[in-house]
Amino acid sequence: MVSLRCSTAHHSLLGSPTCLARPRRGCTVVRAAVAVEAGAQAKDSPLAMAQAHETRDRLKAAHPELAEDGAIEIVEIKTTGDMILDKPLADIGGKGLFTKEIDDALLQGRIDIAVHSMKDVPTYLPEGTLVPCNLPREDVRDAFICNVANSLAELPAGSLVGSASLRRQSQILYRYPSLKVVNIRGNVQTRLRKLGEKVVDATMLALAGLKRLNMVQHVTSVLSVEEMLPAVAQGAIGIGCRSNDEKMLEYLSSLNHEDTRLAVACEREFLSVLDGNCRTPIAAYAYRDKDGNCLFRGLLASPDGSIVYETSRSGPYSFDDMVAMGKDAGHELKAKAGPGFYDSLQ
Repeated sequence: MVSLRCSTAHHSLLGSPTCLARPRRGCTVVRAAVAVEAGAQAKDSPLAMAQAHETRDRLKAAHPELAEDGAIEIVEIKTTGDMILDKPLADIGGKGLFTKEIDDALLQGRIDIAVHSMKDVPTYLPEGTLVPCNLPREDVRDAFICNVANSLAELPAGSLVGSASLRRQSQILYRYPSLKVVNIRGNVQTRLRKLGEKVVDATMLALAGLKRLNMVQHVTSVLSVEEMLPAVAQGAIGIGCRSNDEKMLEYLSSLNHEDTRLAVACEREFLSVLDGNCRTPIAAYAYRDKDGNCLFRGLLASPDGSIVYETSRSGPYSFDDMVAMGKDAGHELKAKAGPGFYDSLQ
């Protein structure tokens, strides 16, 4: 996650600031706050930095005043979710822990825009903030990484698959109940190291992150969305700002990829209706088909994969229609599951 700020003042943020250059007096300065994954150095958060740099480069290309030396600075912010790596997210408060410190900095005026992995952003946003911009979405699929098999289907019974995602766990166990899924968290490099140390037999990562890190050489195979429905907003970078900051809204409007924004809105509406948390395996994917319409698929499951509810929708590729699609699909699965389903996940 990254945030950008327009100011000539130099403020210290949580974590360890990394100033790309000293700005000239009076020039626009954009400050970027990166959520650090394991420590207070950029090397510990290569994916966050990659997303920060992509945002920086797009801003520079779109706005000449931001292409000048010192116009953009990147600052690291250590978030609660990134500091506690030895417990499942559900046990420490959920995905909002990846955004709270950055939201606080944004609302306090210490940063100007927040760049997030949208799948980490709660469906509720702090009052006074917006996420009006999504960059073009990367590949939404999941990557299978293993040194002893080419696919989940080829893994021997009892094999350990490392993943912190209940969404992945439920879908794996639904199709391959003989496998075991164990919780591993940390950045991409940490998970690959644990695979190399044979802590687990296989792991799964978002292909989007591996592409942004230029690490696709580690991929054994790519799972189709039919075999592994992605997380809500997987592969999408969202950029937020204060709702009353007209200058930032102007900057962000030039970067927004509308197809991605609409797809993310559809999927997040589905998630919002289901009121899911980190104890609820939920997956969704909305995309434009060859005829220009929206196709949507959604899934709600139990963590052990013994119960899986699925649904699909199609309709016009427009904001109102797609939000209505996501909402309707969410209500359908919520009714199918019934109130006892959520009680059983506590």
